[in-house]
Amino acid sequence: MALDSPAERRDEVVQVAMGNGNGVAPLQPLRPAGRPAAATAPYLDRRLRLNPNAEHKPQDYSDVRGEYAPAVYSALERHLPPSLLDADRDVKLHFMRDILARYWPQGERNKVQRHKEYRQRILHLYKPLHEELYNMHPSTFFLPTFLEAVRSNSEESFRSFMTEPIPGVYSFAMLQPTFCEMLLEEVENFEKWVHAMKFKIMRPNTMNKYGAVLDDFGLEAMLNQFMEQFVAPISRVFYPEVGGGTLDSHHAFVVEYGKDRDVELGFHVDDSEVTLNVCLGKQFSGGELYFRGIRCENHVNSETQHEEMYDYTHIPGQAVLHRGRHRHGARAISSGLRINLLLWCRSSVFREMKKYQKDFPTWCGECQREKRGRQSQCVKATKMVSLYLYSLHVLADPLLSVLRHLLLFGRRFSGALEAQRFNLYLRHVFYTNLYHTKLCSSFGT
Repeated sequence: MALDSPAERRDEVVQVAMGNGNGVAPLQPLRPAGRPAAATAPYLDRRLRLNPNAEHKPQDYSDVRGEYAPAVYSALERHLPPSLLDADRDVKLHFMRDILARYWPQGERNKVQRHKEYRQRILHLYKPLHEELYNMHPSTFFLPTFLEAVRSNSEESFRSFMTEPIPGVYSFAMLQPTFCEMLLEEVENFEKWVHAMKFKIMRPNTMNKYGAVLDDFGLEAMLNQFMEQFVAPISRVFYPEVGGGTLDSHHAFVVEYGKDRDVELGFHVDDSEVTLNVCLGKQFSGGELYFRGIRCENHVNSETQHEEMYDYTHIPGQAVLHRGRHRHGARAISSGLRINLLLWCRSSVFREMKKYQKDFPTWCGECQREKRGRQSQCVKATKMVSLYLYSLHVLADPLLSVLRHLLLFGRRFSGALEAQRFNLYLRHVFYTNLYHTKLCSSFGT
């Protein structure tokens, strides 16, 4: 169901090992094939510190080549057990590599490395058509009304230029026609270059067979600014419950729909916290974007409520902003060619926090309905208890009168033992009902 980007582009979230409360986390690193056993075996029983040793000065790893940046090793060294801090650098390096390998399998590392080489080759050989696209120029890229609202940076200013046809979906005019035209020409130029070079292009995701990843041919830095400066301020206001205020990475691409392209796109959710979808052009009919409610992973296949249904019609330069977990799809295009810019904005903080939650009533439509159902049952149960206690309160006075007569009747018993037992029983009944009467008073009934 989920529309995931290729594994090469996924942001890896490292799980934090839970310790025993003393600031130390148990860990038994796995030794990859070919790794010297002597380098790691003496330290298999050591424990990583959950809190870094701020006083420790890490060694220099700037000369280390591989899939991890030197800063990763420097940061991880502060978490090493005290007995390992004074060890040789090679020993610490092997130990840290074993730890990292535990969370990032060799197969995934190989995919990332292949993608890195793929991107480097493109950047080395591809000559951009519009150099000005590769640096952020707000006045050239965005409409004045959009820029003014972002500079004001308030909910009121954002709502002044956008519409919200259904809860959580916002539509607004965003891009200058010249920017749309330049980006279309750049993508077309890149695709021609790929064809001429007989280069195999990596597609944006597992569902679209046409389109290109903009980050792959040099636009990553500009699009990162695009997200941080112009999408994040809006997301911080409208999507705080799904990490809208902590966006820290993106996946940007274009998709193409037409006669010789993808015709439609099935029902899915995005691999993002917040999705920006902007139509770049060209002439087309059909291809509406339909929405079917926000769902968490547990309810992604649940039924759609009538009020959650909405069809959005694309307009060149117009953007639609929504949560990544908002289920949607694209209807079949009738004629022409439609090309859209997609910016999947992600929050590693939200993804880590989400692992420790069971339900999401702040944004998942089905979780909200289940919560309302539980609250309704609770209210009904409370009313029934209150009614029961009230009935005891109403009957308390007549019951006491009956008990008095029964007590008098009990004294006339011929047998002393039987009378004593009967009196004890009546006292039990009396005090039980007296307790319920006081309980009713405490409820105000």
